[in-house]
Amino acid sequence: MELLPGLILGVIAVAFSTSLSKRLGVAGPLILVAVGLAVSWLPILDDFEVDPELILVGVLPPLLYAAAVRLPAVEFRRDLPSISGLAVALVVISALAVGGFLTLVLPQLGFPLAVALGAVLSPSDAVATSIVKRLGISPRVVTILEGESLINDATALVLLRSAIAAVAGGFAFADTVGTFVWGIVAAVAVGVVVGMLNLRIRARMNTVAATALGFVVPFVAYLPTEHLGGSGLVAAVAAGITTGQGAARRFTAEQRVSDEINWRTVELVLEGGVFLIMGLELRGILDDNVEQQNGPGRAILLALASLAILLIIRAAYVAGLIFVQGRRARSRQRDRLEQISERLDSLPPDFAGRGRNPGATRRRLQDMRSRLTRAFNDLDYYEASPLGWKQGTIIVWAGMRGVVTLAAAQTLPRDTPERELLILTAFLVAVISLLLQALTLPGLVRLLRIPTGSTDPAALRAEHDALDGELRTAAIGRLADPTLSLDDGGRWDARALAIARRRLEQVADDDAGALARELQLLIIGAMRERLLELSADGAYSSEVLRESQRRLDAQQVSLEMRRNDI
Repeated sequence: MELLPGLILGVIAVAFSTSLSKRLGVAGPLILVAVGLAVSWLPILDDFEVDPELILVGVLPPLLYAAAVRLPAVEFRRDLPSISGLAVALVVISALAVGGFLTLVLPQLGFPLAVALGAVLSPSDAVATSIVKRLGISPRVVTILEGESLINDATALVLLRSAIAAVAGGFAFADTVGTFVWGIVAAVAVGVVVGMLNLRIRARMNTVAATALGFVVPFVAYLPTEHLGGSGLVAAVAAGITTGQGAARRFTAEQRVSDEINWRTVELVLEGGVFLIMGLELRGILDDNVEQQNGPGRAILLALASLAILLIIRAAYVAGLIFVQGRRARSRQRDRLEQISERLDSLPPDFAGRGRNPGATRRRLQDMRSRLTRAFNDLDYYEASPLGWKQGTIIVWAGMRGVVTLAAAQTLPRDTPERELLILTAFLVAVISLLLQALTLPGLVRLLRIPTGSTDPAALRAEHDALDGELRTAAIGRLADPTLSLDDGGRWDARALAIARRRLEQVADDDAGALARELQLLIIGAMRERLLELSADGAYSSEVLRESQRRLDAQQVSLEMRRNDI
C-alpha cells in the first residue's frame, strides 16, 4: 500500500475506533489490534513490517512527552517513592526473573540475552490508565499507574540496551550497573535543561510559532541524550514534566489552550497507530514462526508462562508496597509536625527582625511555614486516599503490556538465537495481556465492590467551592489595592477604577465595554497568581486546580480576542 493512503486510512481507523470504544465500553487499543489483524489478511498488505527504530525514535518520545506534560504534579510528588519502585525496582526484578526462566527453558540464549527479553516484557503500558480512568477508580491509583507507565518504559529500554551490550562485550556487573545509572542520570539532566529552555524560548513567541517549536521538543531532548549514552525516553519524560509544571507561570493562556488540544491529538493518533501496527504485523510474525518454529505453539506456552511470572512478581511487590504504606505511622508524623508548628507560633513577633540579616530570617521562616503547610496537606491526602488491598489488586491487574513491548522486541539483534520465537512471544504477551486484563478489569472492579466515581461528588464540589472562594478573595483584594494606577502604560489607578465602575453601572457603551474587559483581565491575573500559590501548597487536588486553570484560560482567551477585534 502507498504511504500516503495508508497514513490517511490509519488516522481514520484510529478516530473511528476511539469513538466506537466509548460506545461499546471496550478499550480502543483492543479494537485497533483486531482491525489491524483483520486488514493484514488482505492481499495488498503482504509481509507488512515497520522499522522498530521508527517507533522507538519517532513515536515514543512525543507519546511519552504528551503524557508527561499533563502529569498531575502534586499527586506525582506525593507518590513518587511508590511510583519509582514500580517503575525501576519492579522492572529490574521482573526482567531478572523472566530472564532466569528463559535461561532454563532456552539455554541457548544465555542469561544476558534472556534478561534482554525480560526487559522487553517488563514495562506496563499507559493504556491501563485510560481504562482505569473510565472506570472511575481512585485518582491516587490512576496517578500511580500513569507515573509508572511513563518511567518504566525508559527503565526497560535502558536495561535492554545494557543487556545487549553485555551480550556483545561480555557481562560485567559493575559496568552494567554503571551504564544503567548513567543512562538515567544523563537523561534527567538533559531533559530538565531542555524543558527549561523550552519554557523560556516559547514564552517569547506568538502562539503559532510556539506551537510549531513545541512539536520538536521531545526530539530535542531525545537525540543528544542518546548521543551521550543516556535514555532518550527518560529525557523526553523529564522535558515534558518540566514543561508541564512551568507552563502555568510562563506561557500565555492561548499557548496553554493550544498545547493541551494539540498534544492530546498527537497522543491519540500515535498511540492508536502503534496498536494498529501491532495487529498489522502479527500475521507476518506468525508466518515466520510457522516457517522457523513449526507453528506458534512454543511461543504461546512461553508467553503464558512469562505473563504468569510477571503477574506473580507484580502481586508480591505491590503487596509489600501496600504493607509498608499501612505501617507508616501517620499519626506520629502529624504529632511531630504540630510540635514544630507550635514552636514557630511561639516565636516572638520581633524574632525575624533580630540578627544581622532580618530579610533572610523572614524568608527562612516563611519557607518553613510553607513546608509545614505542604506536609500537613500531604498527610491529609494520604489519609483521605489510603492504599488498601482492593486498590493494590487493581494496580496489579492493570499492569498490561503494550507499545514498548511491541517495539523493543523487534530491536533484538538479527543474529539472536530463536529471534522469531522471542518476537512472537513478546507480541503474544502484549496481546494476551490486553485481551485478558483489559476485558476483565471492569468485572474485577465490580467484584471488589470498589466505589466508582473518581471522587465523592459532594467532596469534589466542596473542593471546587473552596477554591473558587480563595480566587474570589484574591480578586477582591486586587481591586481594593490602593497602589493600582491606570497611567500611559495601561495600569489602573483609583480614579480610573471609580470611573469604570460608574460607567458600568450607568451605560454599556463601547468605552465601558473596553474598561469591563480590562477589569476582567486584571481579576483573572490576580486569580491566576493565587492559583499558583495554592498549587505550591498542595492544598487542592490537581484535578480541581487544572479545571480552574482551564476556566481562567478560556475566559482570558475570549476577552483578548474581543479586545483585539476592536
